[in-house]
Amino acid sequence: MNSISDLSFFARRDALHLIAAAAASLPAMAVAQQPDWPSRTVKLIVPFPPGSTPDVLARLVADRLASALRQPVIVDNKAGAGGNIGTDAVAKAAPDGYTVGVSITGPLVNNTVLYKTLPYDPFRDLAPVTLAAVQPNVLAVSTDLGVTTVRELIDLLRRNPGKYNYASVGAGTVSHLSMELIKARTGTFIVHVPYNASPAAVMSILQGDTQMASLAPLAVIPQVKAGKLRALAVTTAERSVFMPDVPTFREAGIPDIEATAWIGIVVPARTSQAIIDRLNREIVAILKDPQTIEKLRAVYMDPVGNSPQAFAAFMQEELKRWKPVIVRSGATID
Repeated sequence: MNSISDLSFFARRDALHLIAAAAASLPAMAVAQQPDWPSRTVKLIVPFPPGSTPDVLARLVADRLASALRQPVIVDNKAGAGGNIGTDAVAKAAPDGYTVGVSITGPLVNNTVLYKTLPYDPFRDLAPVTLAAVQPNVLAVSTDLGVTTVRELIDLLRRNPGKYNYASVGAGTVSHLSMELIKARTGTFIVHVPYNASPAAVMSILQGDTQMASLAPLAVIPQVKAGKLRALAVTTAERSVFMPDVPTFREAGIPDIEATAWIGIVVPARTSQAIIDRLNREIVAILKDPQTIEKLRAVYMDPVGNSPQAFAAFMQEELKRWKPVIVRSGATID
């Protein structure tokens, strides 16, 4: 080649390389920027029925999120299998930002230990967005038991091992594991009867199928006020602002009973970081808004709102907390 043709050849070659490199980067840039997201309805999947605490939070967030995203946001309840069915639906959804999960401790953490096989891995198949809210659990009993304190309940259970049942909102949930902690700390035996949500668990006590449960305040306080249930203790280190007259387990003479129920927001793994960041920004702003805080506290929830990284670290801490309890209890589900 002469010098002119050489320059022409190299110029053409370099131009082709630049075009090829630009073309190769287009999918990544499109994923990163997602300028058209959202362009249609966003779905919030709740793995529990309507009326459950994650459902209540999801509906409060959905209304505000729709305004922020300028697209409809709907709540889709997919209950069953301790929250696994709905959470699996999120894990297997397209990672395009149009499917978001609103779930809790069991399906997001504890079921990895409790279930011998899971159709999804929450630490691999889901991406954290934010920890949305926390709440204490309340040990509530049927007034028909005739007990007014934790100590009286423990004495009754010790005299009648296996006679009484406790309800939960599913294996692996805090409502289940906090009761297993109580059993372990007090040397009592109570039969576990899981339900698919707190309304069903409360109804089982009112109907006499079970006699007690450790549930979120939203589920039990109305029945306590109506005189149908009696609140004996809260599962937090300090008394709850929602039930200041109800003692902690430590005050009742049983230490090391601490269990905070929580609700988190997740999306399918491989959802673009840009979408996760946008969802985090909008949802955290909603959770920090005074109107939302007032509404959530009216249903006995404390809003949180943190970074995806902080929520991921929190989930790992919860696994370390509850795995020994599950293993010690011997509870497994095929």
